[in-house]
Parts: sequence; structure tokens; C-alpha cells
Amino acid sequence: MTAPALTFSDVFHAMADNVEQLVKGKREAIELALICLLSEGHLLIEDVPGTGKTTLARCLAATLQASWHRIQFTPDLLPSDITGVTFYRQSAESFEFRPGPVFANIVLGDEINRASPKTQSALLEVMQERRVTVDGNAHEVPRPFMVIATQNPIGMGGTYPLPEAQLDRFTVRLAMGYPDHQAEAQILASGASDVPESLPSVAELDTVAAMITQAQQVYTAPALRDYIIQLVAATRTAPGVRLGASPRGSLALLRAARVRAASFSRRYATPDDVKALAGPVLAHRLVLTPEAELSEVQGSEIIGDVVRAIAAPRSAE
Repeated sequence: MTAPALTFSDVFHAMADNVEQLVKGKREAIELALICLLSEGHLLIEDVPGTGKTTLARCLAATLQASWHRIQFTPDLLPSDITGVTFYRQSAESFEFRPGPVFANIVLGDEINRASPKTQSALLEVMQERRVTVDGNAHEVPRPFMVIATQNPIGMGGTYPLPEAQLDRFTVRLAMGYPDHQAEAQILASGASDVPESLPSVAELDTVAAMITQAQQVYTAPALRDYIIQLVAATRTAPGVRLGASPRGSLALLRAARVRAASFSRRYATPDDVKALAGPVLAHRLVLTPEAELSEVQGSEIIGDVVRAIAAPRSAE
């Protein structure tokens, strides 16, 4: 008897289960990372050192049968160290392009805010257009393509804040947080002997590409799309906000909501999908006023207020 074909939800949760073997007690963060991947977005993981940011990124790469490169961002890193260089090959008497580490399905930018703003900006084009332009020539990166960047909190020494244009290109920002008692006990029991590369591969590139296409076909009612527009527009006039979310944020929220719906085996997105993702997708896009920053107001708090203030459509099916 032929086994039934795996559904979107089956593969999604199989990937999450695989990553959770090493990233203990962080199911929500894992699922947000997968939502980001399948909505063709990019992920920013921010937290203090030692909370598993890099481990999550490496486990996600190991779970997929895909190429991946790691870039360790340092103050002396140059843009060409990321994108690649054009060099003259004397034997062929011609110029050739040597691709940089950004040419992979998954690119891990470790401690991205330790590099200078000039180096950080080397990722702007490839994150938006999936291509790199060097010496006037455009070079396409593999598809699917995802940047997973980790960063330490801005207040820590030796860090540079990410420019607004780059923050806006990250679909989701999440914080790992410290593990709870049970999860930390499991980490100590394992002795940290497992490495991400030991994880089995759960999904091939063709499977991921098919899931991306399937998520794009999830139905979103006009009322739901209007609800997303209202939420994003409200961030632009919210108290304490100097610069609200952009239309790119609206599109990112729509795409992420579709993936979340598919992960629950639904062919349509609902207001609950939008509400669940509004914080991770929109909060990092807000530029707060100096007064709000002095009062230590968080972008997630403002998004929560906006979600509570805007009435959701009664039916979005």
C-alpha cells in the first residue's frame, strides 16, 4: 500500500521537530524561523550571547538539504568579503567573478552588528532582489535564498546599529531568551555534545520550493488584506513612533500569515494569523521618538496596542 503524500503541515512540523532536537524549549522561535523561510523572507535573531542564536540558524540550515555559508561579521570585514570580487585571470586573459559567501541558499551572518555600516549595507541588494551587482554585472543567487543574521543587543560594546533600510528587509525579528529550567537541564544532560551538522536532512530544495509556492496560493480575503493595511497604517501615527512600518512590512505580514495558515492545514488565512505575527514582523520596523526611547518603550508594546485598537474583520474566509 502506497503511503499518503506528506502535506505542507506534515513537512513543516517535521522540520520544527528536527531542529528542536538541539534547540531545546524554543518551539515558537523555531516555527517563526520556518515561517520566515517559507515566506521567502529573512530572519534577524537578537539576544545576549550564549542563548542559542547561532545554533538555531545552523540547525535550520542542516535540516534542509541546501547549500549554506557562514559569515563572521567583524569590524575589519569588507563588502567584497561578502559579495565576491572580479579578478583578472592572466592565463585566460580575461576578468572572472569569484563569488563570495553570500552565494548560498542559506547565509548565516553571525553578529552582523559588529561590522561597519558600510559592510552591513553590502547585503541590501541581495536581500531585496536576490542578486549581487559587482563592477556593473549582476549575479543571481540560488533560490530559495534566506539570510539569517544574529546580533547582540545594541548596548553591548563593539556593536553598530543596523540601518533602517536593512532592518526593513528582515521579515521577522525574534529574541531567543534564556531557556527554562527543564530545557536547560536537557542541555546540561546532553553535555552539548551534539552539533547541528549531525541533524538529519528533512526536506530537499524541491520540497521547500513547492511549499513556498503552495503558501503563496493560500486565500486571503479582501477584508483581511484591508485589515493588514489598517494595522500597518496605524503604526505610522501611533504615539511614540517617528517612522512607522513601510508597505514592505504589509507584504511581509501577508506572506507570513499565509505560511502560518498552511502550517495549520488551512487554505485560507485568518485575522488570528495576522495578530500572531504582527509583533515579530512589524515591531523592528518602527523608529521611535527620542522621548519613547528614553522611556524604554518597546516596538512590540506599540504593535500590541495597535492590534488591540484595530477591529479585526469578523469573517476573512
